[in-house]
Amino acid sequence: MTLPKFILGDNTEHPNAIFVIHTEFPRFIINLENDEVEWFEDFDEEDRKELEQETEYAIKMATQFYDNEIEKYEE
Repeated sequence: MTLPKFILGDNTEHPNAIFVIHTEFPRFIINLENDEVEWFEDFDEEDRKELEQETEYAIKMATQFYDNEIEKYEE
């Protein structure tokens, strides 16, 4: 099975939260309610600087994905 790069998620235990799951490296879930990120990867200090740049871009793309999905629902 091929997973999409981003998946929207919600949970009744967190009624105000909207989660975007990033399925490619570096894998993470971001809670768009408070921008909290939970990582599925373990990072070495050597890799941290490079991953910070990639992560910043991935989080920006996750937010853009959410905005695009919401626009589709509103149409």
